[in-house]
Amino acid sequence: MKKRDKKPEEGGSWMDTYGDMVTLLLCFFVLLYSISSVDQVKWENLVKSMNPEAAKASQIVTEEGTEEEGTENVPGVNTTEVDTQFEELYDNLLDIKENIGDSSAIQVSMGDGWQFISFRDSVFFDGDSYVLREEGRHVLDAFSSAIHPAAEAIKEIQVLGHTTQADPQIPNEVMNDRVLSANRSAVVVAYVQQKGIIGADKLVSIGYGQHRPIAGFGTEEERILNRRVEILITKTGSVEKSLEEYYEQVY
Repeated sequence: MKKRDKKPEEGGSWMDTYGDMVTLLLCFFVLLYSISSVDQVKWENLVKSMNPEAAKASQIVTEEGTEEEGTENVPGVNTTEVDTQFEELYDNLLDIKENIGDSSAIQVSMGDGWQFISFRDSVFFDGDSYVLREEGRHVLDAFSSAIHPAAEAIKEIQVLGHTTQADPQIPNEVMNDRVLSANRSAVVVAYVQQKGIIGADKLVSIGYGQHRPIAGFGTEEERILNRRVEILITKTGSVEKSLEEYYEQVY
């Protein structure tokens, strides 16, 4: 019987598959490398293009590779309720400002995720004293009543104590300067904490002495502006800023 000639087996088919796989892997790793640092705006646009109904990308990649979380990412927090409480707090603070004897002694400001109140030191204290005045107690009573309904919306309350340089040519004595400002901020924080209207862990006191002036030291009018107690209130879920950034918007 005549043997049937065998057809030569086609070679290289597995090589083609292998080559395609290697090429795809190379493309995949190049893609990973190219998106290792993503522009925030471009990333947000990409997420929205893939999910048009999304109001906001839930995770934004920054250059440091961290995630910036807003209030909507905090478990158990109702964003709408927090925003409403925080806005109502601002309205109540404005009412306090208008109802005290000298409204010019209090300045109230509001920005994205924060509120800032600046009190001249005469509202709370006599000169070179950290004993809370009776008028100051009434102001803090009203302040405590205002923040109580907004406790859930408040991330932190910082009380900042400041002095001024009495002589334009001679800095204050270091110990007295630091202790006076620190004690003033601590007294205000302690008074509010005793009211029990917000968690003690949300209350912070800081003394800056004469080293964060908002005016010069040459005239008494300037020195009055520097002698102050400030209260910085940040909203739950907000991104913290430096004190200088707040000052740029407040003053």
